[in-house]
Amino acid sequence: MAYMTARQIRHQMNLDQLRELGCKVKSIQGIMFFVKFESKELKISYLYHITKNNKYFLERIKPYVVVAGEFGTEEDVVKAISIDLEQFQNASQSSHFDEFIAIDTAISDTVARFEDLFLYYNLEQENIDLLNNEIKRINDLLIEVKHRSERIFYKKDPNNL
Repeated sequence: MAYMTARQIRHQMNLDQLRELGCKVKSIQGIMFFVKFESKELKISYLYHITKNNKYFLERIKPYVVVAGEFGTEEDVVKAISIDLEQFQNASQSSHFDEFIAIDTAISDTVARFEDLFLYYNLEQENIDLLNNEIKRINDLLIEVKHRSERIFYKKDPNNL
């Protein structure tokens, strides 16, 4: 007779919660989990895995890659995915949604190009200063646009703004 531990029962309950949200969940050797949500408007995928410290590392991998962070419990991962899905479902109603995705994809591409620049070239301080100034200018612009825009989601505060 097989017995399930309390952790296995909680794990199964969390997977069931994700499925109730409309997600498909695929386990990869019981330590990594691929979560996929698809609707008419959205295709969102996540990947989370158990770290060597028994934490849960979560990232959204579609529509663009972003690290969501490390969580202490699988329940926290499910909550983060649930809120993220709700935010994207809300945002997908915007007439600017496709533009938002395109901008974020361009930013991700820029990060990859910067990494190539850093890893393959010896940059002079003058060029590093130039890049830092441009990044500061973009971050200031993001704050300015935030102040000129109406907030539409209140279930949690922004992580980085």
